[in-house]
Amino acid sequence: MINIYTTDANKKLKELKNLQKECWIDLINPSLEEIKEISNKTNTDLDLLTKLLDDEELPRIEIGDNATLIVVDTPYVTDTNYKHKYNTDPLGLIINNDGYFITISPKEQTLFNDFKNNKVREFNIKKRTKFVIQILLKTASVYQRELKAINEYINEKEKTLHKSTNNKRLIELLNVEKTLVYFSTSLKANDVVLEKLAKGNVLTMYEDDTDLLEDAMIENKQAIEMANIYREILTSMTDTYATIISNNLNDVMKFLAGITIVFSIPTMVASFIGMNVPLGKIGTSSLSFILIIAFSFVLSIIIAIILKKKNML
Repeated sequence: MINIYTTDANKKLKELKNLQKECWIDLINPSLEEIKEISNKTNTDLDLLTKLLDDEELPRIEIGDNATLIVVDTPYVTDTNYKHKYNTDPLGLIINNDGYFITISPKEQTLFNDFKNNKVREFNIKKRTKFVIQILLKTASVYQRELKAINEYINEKEKTLHKSTNNKRLIELLNVEKTLVYFSTSLKANDVVLEKLAKGNVLTMYEDDTDLLEDAMIENKQAIEMANIYREILTSMTDTYATIISNNLNDVMKFLAGITIVFSIPTMVASFIGMNVPLGKIGTSSLSFILIIAFSFVLSIIIAIILKKKNML
């Protein structure tokens, strides 16, 4: 899919039907034909565009003959059946020397919503270097937002794990731990891209751009620290609660074993009494049934007390 935007005189984003200089071309999971069309119309190296069709493309900076490619990783939800189960996808930012700005990604980027809804201050497509840095800053902010939500989810699950005896809750946390691994790896790779941009050899930087880039670097480093901290907490918590779940299950099995022993007493007494042996006066008494039941009950109580004292019930 191809979307084309520009900013008007009031610095508001508006959508275009045709290409024009100093516009933003947003490619979302484009077909090869769409990529060839944009490549021809913008004089952009086709190889730069086709590389972004690979979901495993790594964050980096590549300078071509007529354009500069900047690749960063952005988060996306992989399974809506589980909360906070994320992976990361590459987002390509191409600054064309003929005045075009191209973004390309395998999936629609939610981080562009603020740009498209005119919620980003001082946003102007014509200021392409600033636009790149604003996207990088927004990317770091998206990571931080998701990491905060993950931390709240971890705290919520911590309250339910104390009494858990199944692996479902633990598997949910393992999915979150996997997400944190993806986040940590991608954020570190994005940090390398930011460091290269900070050297000033890739894009022409102005004073405002430098300050904004420093903010993006700070936000990204904070996101890295958050991901690492939450990952360590989650790793420790899952190890601890794996043991707790095992202990809870052992307690249940121990209780069931104790109950089985207690309830086996009346069965044993009834089996002995049911043998073809003389029972003396008990066998001829009209209260024999009540006496046997009472004896079984008392014996069961005694066994239960013994098991309780041994912490087996």
